[in-house]
Amino acid sequence: MSLKKKDAINIAAVLTEALPYIQRFIGKTIVVKYGGNAMVADELKEGFAQDIVLMKLVGINPVVVHGGGPQIGELLAKLNIESRFVEGMRVTDSQTMDVVQMVLGGLVNKDIVSLINSHGGNAVGLTGKDGNLITAKKLVIKKSMPEVQAPEIIDIGHVGEVVSIKREIIDLMVNSNIIPVIAPIGTGKDNMTYNINADLVAGKIAEEMQAEKLILLTNIEGLLDKNGNLLSGLSSGDVDRLIKDGTITDGMLPKIRCALSAVQKGVRSSHIIDGRVPHSVLLEVLTDKGVGTLITGEKIKRPASKNKKSK
Repeated sequence: MSLKKKDAINIAAVLTEALPYIQRFIGKTIVVKYGGNAMVADELKEGFAQDIVLMKLVGINPVVVHGGGPQIGELLAKLNIESRFVEGMRVTDSQTMDVVQMVLGGLVNKDIVSLINSHGGNAVGLTGKDGNLITAKKLVIKKSMPEVQAPEIIDIGHVGEVVSIKREIIDLMVNSNIIPVIAPIGTGKDNMTYNINADLVAGKIAEEMQAEKLILLTNIEGLLDKNGNLLSGLSSGDVDRLIKDGTITDGMLPKIRCALSAVQKGVRSSHIIDGRVPHSVLLEVLTDKGVGTLITGEKIKRPASKNKKSK
């Protein structure tokens, strides 16, 4: 059956729009943090896998870092283990850490690998413990209290932060035409295993790889101003201003700081995008319009509330 003329024109327009981006990003590394709704809804899962495979097929090198908070919470509930959070971080005792490793390094990681491979990709899963890919240290949370001079140090267990990334492991996989799928678990010099925020791991990997882009999938439209309008293009200076005036607060702060750190340390651009949109990764990478907030180290010369992207 032949295409109608209108449909053919639309398809051709999409393909030609993608061409300059494909040419620009061939051989470049794009780090994608995969989480939220995109990991739950079947349509979004399939679309994500297709996006990653297509990127690899056209010569772009995707590196996937995934979360798994809802899956961890679900298994903990089944085991009657209480989930507690401090400043958005899951309190992780030894029992909880066993569940985290089982879910992130096993169930979730292998499901993502299988999904990508079912669409023609060549994905391999690993955790930060494999080959000492991620060296971590215990994350220390300090809480200031007006009634005491010294801040209170809160122990949240086996929660870590990244000390270093062994880039050669990822390079070996990328150069072997493999799509790395990485679970955010690291090992400390104390031989302890640490649960690490997936956004932070993706950001540090992007910095170490000097990636072209860091893409963080979320469950919201992107960063919004105080009137609820999407801020689709921001410079690092804009981000600093929005933190100071209280526009960026609470749970968005760690994500924004991760994205900002990446562009300040050599990543060309960071993107906080709406993972609820089918094929959101491809829309962000290969089209003129985006589906979230773009952050660069330079001033973006366009109205901040319009959804048109500087690549």
